[in-house]
Amino acid sequence: MEIQKELIKLNQSFSNQEEAIRYCGQQLFEAGHVNEAYVEAMIQRNEELSVYMGNFIAIPHGTDAAKKEVLSSAITIVQVPSGVNFGTEEDPKVATILFGIAGLGDEHLEIIQKISIFCADVDNVVKLADAQSVDEVVALLNTVD
Repeated sequence: MEIQKELIKLNQSFSNQEEAIRYCGQQLFEAGHVNEAYVEAMIQRNEELSVYMGNFIAIPHGTDAAKKEVLSSAITIVQVPSGVNFGTEEDPKVATILFGIAGLGDEHLEIIQKISIFCADVDNVVKLADAQSVDEVVALLNTVD
């Protein structure tokens, strides 16, 4: 899937995980990839099973039931230099990169797999978190096949 530069957001900050997930969903909605109901499904998905994946990344996405709200596959990449906690105070799970995804059919599985492979190397996550431009993010992610 092609990465859309307008869906890459650098230097964001959020007070909590719900705010971060809503932001990702709003990006997908405003770009015309999902119906507004998908945003709530992203929150619900995180309540059912955390979207935090380890290695400082979270992959907010909707529930299976919300697939009907996806109009076209897309990914928003949100850089959060100060991090957002997807865990608890006692057991923090801090994400510095958020990959908000919407996939038609089973495309979301392919998207998650590519992100997981890239982010399995924590150095790649650090490079994304430190990227200073949208073009730098695109160049890093275009190394994934």
